[in-house]
Amino acid sequence: MYLQKRNRILRKSAAIRSLVAETVLTPNDFIAPLFIQEGHNEKTPIPSMPGYFRNSLDITVNEVKELYNLGIKSVLLFVKALDETKDNEGKEAWNPNGLMQRSIKAIKESVPEMFVMTDVALDPYSIYGHDGIVKDGEIVNDETVDALIKMSVSHAVAGADMVAPSDMMDGRIGAIREALEESGFTKTGIMSYSAKYASCFYGPFRDALDSAPGFGDKKTYQMNYANRIEAINETLQDVEEGADIVMVKPAMAYLDIIREVKNAVTVPVSAYHVSGEYAMIKAAAERGWLDENKAIIESLTSIKRAGADLIATYFAKQAVLLLNQ
Repeated sequence: MYLQKRNRILRKSAAIRSLVAETVLTPNDFIAPLFIQEGHNEKTPIPSMPGYFRNSLDITVNEVKELYNLGIKSVLLFVKALDETKDNEGKEAWNPNGLMQRSIKAIKESVPEMFVMTDVALDPYSIYGHDGIVKDGEIVNDETVDALIKMSVSHAVAGADMVAPSDMMDGRIGAIREALEESGFTKTGIMSYSAKYASCFYGPFRDALDSAPGFGDKKTYQMNYANRIEAINETLQDVEEGADIVMVKPAMAYLDIIREVKNAVTVPVSAYHVSGEYAMIKAAAERGWLDENKAIIESLTSIKRAGADLIATYFAKQAVLLLNQ
C-alpha cells in the first residue's frame, strides 16, 4: 500500500511526540488557590475536596515557600471569615487587621518573589453568602462596587500584587482601577473574573469557606451557562475598564468560551479549574474509574490548549510534581 502522507510517523515514539507537541505545561502556567483560616497550626480538611485543606496562616506561609521552591510563581488567596465578623456590608473585608490583610503581609514578607493575587468579593464576609450587599432580597450593584473598591485598596495597602474581583458586579473593574490610581497603587494589577458563570461546579469551594448563598442563587449577577456572546461582551468591557488579565470560570465545561475569549482579546487569559472539577477527578480516581495523574495532566493540557495562558487549579502542586518526574 502506497501513501503519500503517513501522519503516524510523528506519533511513533515518546521522543517525537514530545518534539512536535503543540501544547506544553510548565509550572509557570499555574496559579495555586489557597484557603486560609484563623488560628495557629490549624489544618482543616475539606470533605468535598479530598486532599485539600484550609490552613492557618503559619501553615499557609510554609506552603507558599514550598510552592515557590517547586516553581509555582503565583498564589490566589481566599480567607474564611469568622461568623461574628460577618454582616451585610462586608466591612471586615477592608479591615486593615483582617485575616486577608495579615495573610498578604506575611506571605510577601516570607516569600517576596511570590506573586500574590487576592479574591475580591463579599461572599466570605456576608451574612447572606452573596457576593454583594442585599437590599429587599436583591443583590444591589452600585453599593457593592463601593465596598469592592475599599476591599481592593486595602489589599493593595497590605502588599497584594494583583486583586481579582470575582463578584460579577457591573462596572467594578473601572471603579477599582480608578481607585487604585487615585490611591497611588499604580503597580497593582487587576485579574478580572470576566466570564464567570452561575455554575453547579462551585459547590465544594463554598464548603471550604462556608460561603454558600443563604437564599436564592447567584444567577442575577453570574452568567447564564447557555450564553457565549455575552462572555465576549463582558470580557471586552473589562479590558476597556482596565483589566490586566481576564478569566473564564469554570474551565473544563467552558473550553469553547476560553477559546472565544482568547481570540477576542490581547491581554493574558486565565481559567479557573474549579473545585467541582477537582472533586470529580478525585472521586472517579478513588473509585478506580480513571488514572488520577493522567487525568490531571490531560485536563490541564486541554485548558491550556483551549487558550488559557494561566490556570488557577487545586492540582497546581500535584501537577508540578508530576511534570518534574
